[in-house]
Amino acid sequence: MHLVLVSVHVKPEAVDAFIAATLDNVKNSVQEPGIARFDFIQQADDPTRFMLIEVYRDAEAPARHKETAHYLRWRDAVADMMAEPRSGVRYTPIFPDATAWV
Repeated sequence: MHLVLVSVHVKPEAVDAFIAATLDNVKNSVQEPGIARFDFIQQADDPTRFMLIEVYRDAEAPARHKETAHYLRWRDAVADMMAEPRSGVRYTPIFPDATAWV
């Protein structure tokens, strides 16, 4: 299992459009065989901050995800909506162990 947390800070005027574009990406991403989980959350005290919680089944799945039409559509659609570049950090699950994510 490979887990990636992607932090996104969106311009205030772009929040609604970002949510719409990201929901399209999320709904398609969860259909990919290499993705075990793909969560999209918004920070409670700052509605311009979001987190994508991406759980991949194998090391190659993130690269395959970035080749999909829905990811490329999302990447291009949200590029000008961001207040700063998004950042992704990779993690290895410890608890629950990897079998709990499948």
